[in-house]
Amino acid sequence: MALNRTDYYSVLGVLRDASPEEIRHAYYEAAQRLHPDKNQAAGETELFLEVQQAYEVLSNSKRRAQYDATLPKEETPPSFIKHKVEYSRPNLVHLNEPQLIYVLVEISPRDPEEKFPAPPLNLCLVLDRSTSMQGEKMDIVKAAASQLMQTLRSQDVFSVVAFSDRAEVVIPAAFQTDRVKLHSRIQMMQNSGATEIYQGLEAGLREVRRNLDSQRVSHIILLTDGHTYGDEQACFQLAEEAARQKIGISGLGIGSDWNDIFLDALTSRTGNNSMYISKPQDIKKLLMDKFNAINNTLAEDVLLEFKSQEGINLNYAFRMQPEGGPVTTESPMHLGPILQDTPLTVIFEFLVQPSASQAAQVNLLDGLLKATVAARPTPVPSLRLRFEQNVSDTPGDTPPSPSMIRALSRLTLYRLQERAREEAQKGHYENATRHLKNLAQHLLSQGEKDLAKTALLEANNLERKQAFSQNGGKEIKYGTRALVLSTVEDSK
Repeated sequence: MALNRTDYYSVLGVLRDASPEEIRHAYYEAAQRLHPDKNQAAGETELFLEVQQAYEVLSNSKRRAQYDATLPKEETPPSFIKHKVEYSRPNLVHLNEPQLIYVLVEISPRDPEEKFPAPPLNLCLVLDRSTSMQGEKMDIVKAAASQLMQTLRSQDVFSVVAFSDRAEVVIPAAFQTDRVKLHSRIQMMQNSGATEIYQGLEAGLREVRRNLDSQRVSHIILLTDGHTYGDEQACFQLAEEAARQKIGISGLGIGSDWNDIFLDALTSRTGNNSMYISKPQDIKKLLMDKFNAINNTLAEDVLLEFKSQEGINLNYAFRMQPEGGPVTTESPMHLGPILQDTPLTVIFEFLVQPSASQAAQVNLLDGLLKATVAARPTPVPSLRLRFEQNVSDTPGDTPPSPSMIRALSRLTLYRLQERAREEAQKGHYENATRHLKNLAQHLLSQGEKDLAKTALLEANNLERKQAFSQNGGKEIKYGTRALVLSTVEDSK
């Protein structure tokens, strides 16, 4: 009988103790991916029927209990992913004041020896062609887009959207074979109009949706050099829709005039980030770097679903690799991708209130990690993630690991520039200047002389003009972000 042969929990990608709501949600997601009306790949109809059968059993409390009785008690569905957790302190202390604790998590495939073929892509370039892009920038963008197109495989779907205050589909989403003709279409793009990112993002999302497939990595690369005005919330809504459909969005900003705060907020909704291109000459390299990372995806945006714990505040989360950047702290958290050769590493900052530290043990976080792997047609079983710390009368004497020390040291640099910008936005320029000078001292102590000089120049700029320079703020932000990433690479 099928009940004895098939693990219905693994079919839906849920744990044995999943709630009815979690089972319904998992079934909905699997059915969306595998429905015969949307997917014609060999074997997916059978998988869809298996998902339906699993749901019929697990959604019925009586049938689920009967099914559970046929499973060995010790059986736990193995997850595709595993995690390693490190804490900044060996224990918490019974105190009548709040305590900070950091948790460093590395998420990677359970079997590092298991190899998967690179999944086919469903990729769209959304390119700013407003008047500010004319000249050298546009010429290099065209050359970079053409170069990227040459690296595509026959099974990849590719499209290009150009936008200003309106959008045009330059290359419709399809398997691209006549690349000479497509090259000429890219070269014919002309500059005009202002920057309205919503126009380009909506058109790009429409192209990607035409070829959504559970066995493809779907992604939009947005490249711009300017601000968008008045359509930010609409862009955020598009990004949230994209995240629900497993479509990633990455942003590349050229020069000094684009809004890095907006682009970070936009891309983080899909577990990605923005990149800073200070010189047009770097466009081609950074665009290819981004493409290569997407092409190297093993698990798409890893989600962390959790419930808040009483007396515990999740203050901050930062993805340290594969691409550094802040992570939103609401559930579900979009942690980012796992690459074929690079695990996902995230650091969390918790503030433990006195009410929570009176117990013998504190549960900082209790949640589920969920990953989507295009190379695997069936859902990946969820992984329980718990952060727990004992509470004692005295602090433990075990020092943090070298990797935790390095991570906190470099993260401090990034947080200092964040605080400087926040204080400047509030009009607290003296506080902002102090943070930047403190940052410069830390950078000098770590041998980062050029970045330290930039921080000091910006501190002087704030004192005199009460504003960051056009390039200085971005150079410091993305420079310190790169240092966080290098911390992880140095520890390998």
